[in-house]
Amino acid sequence: MASTTSSVPAAAPTVGFDLDMTLIDSRPGIHANYLALSARTGTYIDADLAVTRLGPPLEQELAHWFPAERIAAVAGLYREMYPTHAIAATPALPGAREAIAAVRAAGGRAVVVTAKYEPNAKLHLAHLGIEPDAVVGDLWAEQKADALIEHGAGVYVGDHLGDIRGARTAGAYSVAVATGPYGMEELRAAGADAVLPDLTAFPAWLTEYRAA
Repeated sequence: MASTTSSVPAAAPTVGFDLDMTLIDSRPGIHANYLALSARTGTYIDADLAVTRLGPPLEQELAHWFPAERIAAVAGLYREMYPTHAIAATPALPGAREAIAAVRAAGGRAVVVTAKYEPNAKLHLAHLGIEPDAVVGDLWAEQKADALIEHGAGVYVGDHLGDIRGARTAGAYSVAVATGPYGMEELRAAGADAVLPDLTAFPAWLTEYRAA
């Protein structure tokens, strides 16, 4: 059930978007960076497995491969290596540019709110020529509500169950896209207000939402 604060579409909406597996297919770049990190540290990392678990903060994945006392240092190394190995290898997902453009065409603002390290999130978007109005990084699940509320986002679009929780915490309308680890039925069951197969369906959805 949608919250009362998100039931009335804004005339000029502010829409938040997740990054990994919502706007970009970050699996190839993250896979390459994990392989490079494994070689650099001498620690085995199953990169194929790791890229099936995207969404939560990096430190949660590193905890599968490194002892607790090393995680902070290894996370710093991963982020340092990331621009070299991950940016060029990462494509935009279908409909990503068109989704941002649809928000702008409606007179609204597009804000990217992601768990990814913010400088690397900005590098991805710049490389792909995607220009949101703001980018806020280092926020996961319910933490994303802080940025969504600050920017006045009435809609949040993401692929993960954590994105649904973030939208609900912010009182925003939750739009889920089935381009990440969850299928459409799982996203509906988790409480998303709307579920789309991917962002190519977003412009038409936004038109209908604003007219509702």
